[in-house]
Amino acid sequence: MMIPIQITEKAQSEIRYIMANKNIPTDYALRVGVKGGGCGGMSYLLGFDKAKAGDEQFEIGGIPVLIEKKHLMFLMGMQVDFVDEAEARGFTFLNPEIPKRHDVASGEV
Repeated sequence: MMIPIQITEKAQSEIRYIMANKNIPTDYALRVGVKGGGCGGMSYLLGFDKAKAGDEQFEIGGIPVLIEKKHLMFLMGMQVDFVDEAEARGFTFLNPEIPKRHDVASGEV
């Protein structure tokens, strides 16, 4: 199966740092998902979790990634980046196919 998302080098570096320094269990992987809909639109989720039934498993830059099958269509083409600026610091989701929409991931990574 084609890998549905991209993770920038900057984001991969931050994810590796978190995995190495924040007591993430070695059997956990990065979980990418979506939440909501309705008037507010989609929220994107990023966290660490064990694989569950219904997950697709990928490896991106040596990082194990989990995505629920039902979330794949909402994440197709999405790019996960990491921003570290004076105004904001965190992971962002951007779909290059959709003009200029940034959403910051909710939840703790």
